[in-house]
Amino acid sequence: MPDKIEAKVTHRFKASPERVYDAYLDPQRARLWQQAWLQQSGLKGELTQCQIDPVEGGSFLFADRREDGEARHWGTFQALHRPSKIAFTWITDPSQEEDPSLVTIIIEPEPDGPGAVITLYHEMDAQWAEAMQQTERSWIAMLMGMDAMLIAEG
Repeated sequence: MPDKIEAKVTHRFKASPERVYDAYLDPQRARLWQQAWLQQSGLKGELTQCQIDPVEGGSFLFADRREDGEARHWGTFQALHRPSKIAFTWITDPSQEEDPSLVTIIIEPEPDGPGAVITLYHEMDAQWAEAMQQTERSWIAMLMGMDAMLIAEG
C-alpha cells in the first residue's frame, strides 16, 4: 500500500451546518458554488457538468472547460451523515480509479454563533506531495465559493 499524505483546510461559514451540508449535495446550488469556485481560483472556465446522486454509494461528476481542455472531477459518496459529515472518493484521471483519494468533510456548529465550521481532509498518495499546497488552495477556493453562494442566498 502506497504511503498517504493528507491536505487539511478549515473554513467558517455564517450559514448553519444544515445549509452548508445541503448546498454541497444539491445539484442546482452546487452549480452556483462551482462557478464561484472557478472565479475564486482565477479560472475563466465554464462549468459543463454538475451531476450529483446524493446517497451513500451514489456518484458525482463536476466538469469545466478551461483553456487547456476539460477538467473532470468525479467519485462516489462513502458517507453522508446530515449535517455533520460528507465523505467521498476523489478522482481527476482514469488512472486513479483503482486507488482514488478520499475526501472527508466534517461540519460542526460554530462555537460562538449560528454558523458552521468545516474541516476538510483530503487523503491522497504521497506521490502528490508536490501538489499539496495547490490542493489546499483549491479546496479553500471551493469553500469560499460555497460561502459566497450561501451569503448571496441570504
